[in-house]
Amino acid sequence: MTEQDLLDLKQEITESKDKSTRLEGRKDQLMEHLKTKYGVSTIQQAEKKLKAMDKEIEDLDEQIETMTDGLEEKINEQNTDTED
Repeated sequence: MTEQDLLDLKQEITESKDKSTRLEGRKDQLMEHLKTKYGVSTIQQAEKKLKAMDKEIEDLDEQIETMTDGLEEKINEQNTDTED
């Protein structure tokens, strides 16, 4: 290896360390956000929370659809009664 190769390698190592430090800081910020906003402190807990939230959304969607269907039926009944 030439001296220039070693200097280039040193620069790459320095840049990689800097990037690693920035990424670690970003990870810490995201983990703190998960903890304060959602009350979880690990990725596993966050995944479990996400599954629970997805299930809750599905349940709410079903409730909305059921209620919408019921309203449509009532509207149709009223329209039928009005036409008679």
